Amino acid sequence: MPVNRHTSSPPSARVVAAAHQMLSIPARAGLRRSPIETPRLLLAPIEQGDGPEIWSAVDGSRWHLERWLPWVPFNNTPDASQRYADACAADWDAGRAVRFSIRDRASRELLGVAGLDSCVHLHRSCELGYWLRRDATGRGLMTEAARAAVEFAFERMGAHRMRCAAATDNHSSLRVIARLGFRFEGIARQAEFVGSRWLDHAVFSRLATDP
Repeated sequence: MPVNRHTSSPPSARVVAAAHQMLSIPARAGLRRSPIETPRLLLAPIEQGDGPEIWSAVDGSRWHLERWLPWVPFNNTPDASQRYADACAADWDAGRAVRFSIRDRASRELLGVAGLDSCVHLHRSCELGYWLRRDATGRGLMTEAARAAVEFAFERMGAHRMRCAAATDNHSSLRVIARLGFRFEGIARQAEFVGSRWLDHAVFSRLATDP
């Protein structure tokens, strides 16, 4: 068999180069000890022990959340919230998703969640998602938390592309996305079935190379 002498580098070098281009997800333990800090918030990896607080936040804001989020009706017992917390820890460790609890910096009370889901290591991509308790809205906290998550993805994980989407009539979420510098890509028609209605999604993206 003839030897291909036009290979640009030996296999071992190509593997090393590819490895440097994958997502890099820090361990949960270090971030739990030293969470991300913003002027008003702390963001830490969701752990198994967060289940009861997640249940309280969701159940106390059910009407507020279920208009836009299809999973809310299924988070209908404390056990469901516990399973979610367990899954978040497992997903982080497996590199599938990075989800943060959003906590008030002074009181340490859980206010919501900011997540980097659908992590694709080869393409260095992920998808931003978030929610806040009803009584935490209207103060710019979601923008503050989401901006911290975006910076974490690009600066700590080495992400190249991030996607974010919101229902076309979810004006609060669309304002958050606009403040974070995402670019509009198009409309995904009837992207989700939520609350007995189909929601069109406005789809946005941001690249590490964007200004």
